[in-house]
Amino acid sequence: MEGKPVRISRTVYNDHVLPPDTNNRNTIFGGKVMAFVDKVGAMTAMKHCRKPVVTASIDSMDFLAPVLLGETINLEACVTRAYRTSVEVYVTVRSEDLVTGKGKVTGSSYLTFVALDENGHPTEVPPVIPETDEEKRQYDTAQARYVIRQQRKQVRVEEHRRLGL
Repeated sequence: MEGKPVRISRTVYNDHVLPPDTNNRNTIFGGKVMAFVDKVGAMTAMKHCRKPVVTASIDSMDFLAPVLLGETINLEACVTRAYRTSVEVYVTVRSEDLVTGKGKVTGSSYLTFVALDENGHPTEVPPVIPETDEEKRQYDTAQARYVIRQQRKQVRVEEHRRLGL
């Protein structure tokens, strides 16, 4: 299968933060941010794989700063690495005050998506071709994150087995 450059599937998503999106501190709900992260991550994975995908894991969601009522939330996602049937996607979350133009990084997350065939079974995905220095760094460090994910998954499986779940 022929590889695809990261730039082919890079996805940007913007939305305006309005009152229904916010909590009593006039900041966006964390769950709303996580939903945006999952959505833009899935779109990016689908663009890379050209197949339907499902979310297999979210490593963590690091909230670095609040997104305020009236600001624009901006998410940028890219595929960092592909495995046999899955891709790792990195999402950066930023906010911008449209009046002042001041922006900030507000969060980030790594997600894993599994590509599905027409019968809903995992299917092979194209490799990733990193081109920039940052893409190469993300690609090179992805294997360590993959190992941690597999270890975490094994611990959870064993916990569930022990608890009879």
